[in-house]
Amino acid sequence: MRLTRRLFFIGLGLTAMIAVGSYWWQLPGLAGSRGIAPIGAGMEGLRGAGDVGFFDAPTLLWLSSSDAMLHLLCAIAFFSAALLVAGLAPRIASVTLWASWLSLVQAGYPFLAFQWDVLLVESAFCAAFFAPPGLRPRLATEPEPHAAFRWVLLVLACKVTLESGIVKLASGDPSWRDLTALTYHWWSQPLPTWTSVLIAGLPMWLQQLMCFLMFVLELAIPLMALGPRLMRLTAAAGLTALQAALFAAGNYSFYNVLTFVLAVPLLDDFALRRLWKRAPWSDAALSGATSSTGLPPAPPKPSRWPWAVLATYAAISLGMFFGRQLDSRLLRAVRPFDTVNAYGAFAVMTKSRAEIVVEGSVDAVTWVPYGFPWKPGDLTRRPGFIAPWQPRLDWQMWFAALGSCASNPWVVSLQQRLLTGTPQVLALFETNPFPTAPPRYLRTRVFQYRFAPWSEQGVWWTRTETGPYCPPVMLGPDGSVVRAF
Repeated sequence: MRLTRRLFFIGLGLTAMIAVGSYWWQLPGLAGSRGIAPIGAGMEGLRGAGDVGFFDAPTLLWLSSSDAMLHLLCAIAFFSAALLVAGLAPRIASVTLWASWLSLVQAGYPFLAFQWDVLLVESAFCAAFFAPPGLRPRLATEPEPHAAFRWVLLVLACKVTLESGIVKLASGDPSWRDLTALTYHWWSQPLPTWTSVLIAGLPMWLQQLMCFLMFVLELAIPLMALGPRLMRLTAAAGLTALQAALFAAGNYSFYNVLTFVLAVPLLDDFALRRLWKRAPWSDAALSGATSSTGLPPAPPKPSRWPWAVLATYAAISLGMFFGRQLDSRLLRAVRPFDTVNAYGAFAVMTKSRAEIVVEGSVDAVTWVPYGFPWKPGDLTRRPGFIAPWQPRLDWQMWFAALGSCASNPWVVSLQQRLLTGTPQVLALFETNPFPTAPPRYLRTRVFQYRFAPWSEQGVWWTRTETGPYCPPVMLGPDGSVVRAF
């Protein structure tokens, strides 16, 4: 398992570098002191609450929530991920990646509240047990990972996909049960791709077959990860195929890549040699390696505590998913840490696509839209691929459109930043229609979007206006957002 483990940590490190790096670039406009939802202001609110402490919101930002601290945590997380890629101090790097990314996720609502954000927290935590000890472990001489710690990762790989399948059937949504859900999914998902447009035009029977195969890959295949070797290899192939299909038809940030990386421990060194016969590692380095003394690496001493870790992790995972309403002391203590989580996306299929269009005006007569880089807007712009990078404002606008202006106060904050022409926030947009001075008024309108028919050349979307999202606004005398008219 030494080569498999090394490949896993390279994949985990690269994925974490993408996750942290993309958020780090967007941080000033999203969560900095001049951002849409400043983390510093949120932490000040927690400090002033009096009855909230570290174990309610476990984050290093209790020490300081300044912009410098936010950038420091991003730097630590990014550097830790780079160490994993380089194979340096992997155990320490996993712990520092876990602590720094957890600290950001805990305070980063609403822009760090996605399923893959907590999945990266949990993956880094589990990886710390699986990692070889030492500052510079060598592939040929490092000890084999304890079987129990490998099983921790197998449980994680199983549950993140299995639970996604279970919640769909348990939700009672008839579109999952009659296998028609995907006919809505291609055009209602947060950030479609141009391939989604093509797939949406396939016959109904073929889309129902695709939905059935998805359930096979989400319900049957993950359980094979907990079986003997041949079943694990089959599970690795199935989980990889599922993530490749999702990646090809949607932008889901680094989720697909991270879930693919979690399938790597399902393999073993012999399987990897068969897959890549010309690997630069020799058979001696993989299977007949010796230590500096000329003897094979000593096997790990028998120990019971790794099995206790596995049993505890599996028990908490089951409790988190099947007993989400349980008020046990253990679950109450663990939940705030986002380190053992329950998963499941699209339990109830979204069957419409509302889009918020943000427009500014100088005179309240002529209105010009702000251009988002990736979410649907211009009807003639082709949907594109951006994953594993995540444009978090574009994503969050999709969620905001599912609710109301009152339930998404950060949208009002976004309007205030646009009315003041805040550069950090404007950097999150593709176009700024007011480059010399900010507009005097802002309005937000809601449209229902659908894919345009294939016959309409050069047009990718159609839309129908359904009404305003927030009332038209302007800046008041004190700089706050007030209703314009």
